[in-house]
Amino acid sequence: MLLTNHAKERIIKRLSKSRRYEKIYSTLLDFIKGAEKIEVNDKIVIFTDKRKSLVCSKLEWRKLPTEEIFEKVKDIEETYECVFWGDKKIAKKTTPRKFLKEIPDGTFYFYINREKRVIYVGEEEPLLAITLRPAKRKERDYVGITNISPKGSS
Repeated sequence: MLLTNHAKERIIKRLSKSRRYEKIYSTLLDFIKGAEKIEVNDKIVIFTDKRKSLVCSKLEWRKLPTEEIFEKVKDIEETYECVFWGDKKIAKKTTPRKFLKEIPDGTFYFYINREKRVIYVGEEEPLLAITLRPAKRKERDYVGITNISPKGSS
């Protein structure tokens, strides 16, 4: 999961109280573990704990083996915000080549935005956290998808 600057500030203010990347992402991970996932549509996902809601957008990704990911980032010298979302979770500001040395071999979802200087590599589809806000009433009342039969049928 990647964070917009707005979402990062909201998470710092409402959850983590720290500006260190590791702390922000570990707090975010704790929140997601205890939250329900609501798929609003094919682009928007909301994670809610009935008090707060994390609104996320799905990103365009490619599924690539580690060697191809290395090829895509081999020419990048600047520091990027790098996130690995797998068995272990890693989030740090570093050069992509150094970052990819910490990742195990395999095939992962891959997303890069050179303009914003962010990279996501992970076992789950990448999401962009847009904001963390108080839960709306329908999110507080949400109890998961239930199979409701149409009126008149038994």
